[in-house]
Amino acid sequence: MLYVVTGPPAAGKSSWIQAHATARDIVIDLDRITVALTGPGAPQWNHNPLHQRVAQRARYAAIDAACQLLDQLDVYLIHTMPSAKWLARYRRLDAQVVAVDPGEAIVMARIDAMRSPAMRAVATKWYRQRSRLPRPAMPQASRDW
Repeated sequence: MLYVVTGPPAAGKSSWIQAHATARDIVIDLDRITVALTGPGAPQWNHNPLHQRVAQRARYAAIDAACQLLDQLDVYLIHTMPSAKWLARYRRLDAQVVAVDPGEAIVMARIDAMRSPAMRAVATKWYRQRSRLPRPAMPQASRDW
């Protein structure tokens, strides 16, 4: 089964996956991939655009490879704002799309605590576009930040 986990930055997508995935499953998370590809002490978020470019290519390759194994294992994929094209692809794969959203006020407070204007812009965009996503899987706070 493919689980596509969507939601704004700082919503708790990784926490949702941690609560549901097992050691046998594949987890595709751009932040984790970027950290894995960078040197010691690299930030967990707000990555260098050059690092992100390399990580994004690795992510696409991981998605392609993992989707060939859906009959053998579960795949958890974080995709903050999938386009209509990506959503159509996920539908063809019979994916379960999960929207993790503890609420805009909680998300913005978490982002403000991280001091990340770029993440705030992405979250604002996500909330503007959320009407095309399924109802939230997690309306409460995922954890204290």
